[in-house]
Amino acid sequence: MILKPARLMFALLAIAAAPAFAQNVATVNGKPIPASKVDQVVKQVVAQGKGTDGPQLRDAIKKDLIGREVLIQEADKQGMGNRADVKAALDNARQSIIINAMLADYVKKNPVKDADIKAEYDKYKAQVGTTEYHARHILVKTEDEAKAIIVKLKGGAKFEELAKGSLDGSAANGGDLDWASPASYVPEFSKAMVALKKGEITQMPVQSQFGFHVIKLEDTRAAKVPAFEEVKQQVAEQLQQRKLATFREELMKKAKIQ
Repeated sequence: MILKPARLMFALLAIAAAPAFAQNVATVNGKPIPASKVDQVVKQVVAQGKGTDGPQLRDAIKKDLIGREVLIQEADKQGMGNRADVKAALDNARQSIIINAMLADYVKKNPVKDADIKAEYDKYKAQVGTTEYHARHILVKTEDEAKAIIVKLKGGAKFEELAKGSLDGSAANGGDLDWASPASYVPEFSKAMVALKKGEITQMPVQSQFGFHVIKLEDTRAAKVPAFEEVKQQVAEQLQQRKLATFREELMKKAKIQ
């Protein structure tokens, strides 16, 4: 069959237009929503672990994009984009997006090295030590108050009862500080605590930046330090945050702020 010129032209136009239609998932009041937009959102959702690529996810995203397009068209009709508060919000959003992109690029170009992660873990492990301590304490303002408490304890008073007058939050628990490593406390407190034997109480008040302490050692146990592989990712993230903080500080120092 031989097509007439008019029909031939129509057929050629239809063939040429087919790829263009295929590139759009829908049109809203003449405004196309490209398939690439759906692909982009699907990629983001999958990367964030919030879904699996498939017809159901793509259909949901398509409906969401259509709904957003309907709303943004109506908002444009009402001139929402010209409002001062909306312009300010858009400017803030623009800054956040660009800054986050820059920081993500910095992280990509300056990854934390495995050697640095291991060194940080070893440092933490050394700080924790091999022993954890379960202690109680009573915190007061003056040395005389602390000495008076020690006298009462020697006379048979219960530590837990006297600890109800402690100046910190442990008062509600009878001065109980739970299990912790010596590194968790200020040096003066740690030094006095580790010198005690199970059940012993400091014979003299222990002064720190917080006041005067009377300390009782309840018990000790071997420190529970998580294996390197268990905390490797967490340590890496902490080191990366430090790098970003240093990067910001360096930029602030270079900036001319008046």
